[in-house]
Amino acid sequence: MIGNIVFIALFVLVTLFGMGPVLMADGTFQERMLTLAIILVIYALLIVAFRRWIRRFR
Repeated sequence: MIGNIVFIALFVLVTLFGMGPVLMADGTFQERMLTLAIILVIYALLIVAFRRWIRRFR
């Protein structure tokens, strides 16, 4: 249960502090797309870690 809460908190933090600059930044289009790519990689890593964590403690 604690692990689920930790992963939910991580997803919320990545969404808040990652997607906010992508959507509301006043930088160039290229800077926003680079930030988006980095955020998508972080999401992918979190999903892989969460799936491994679920398989390990099931």
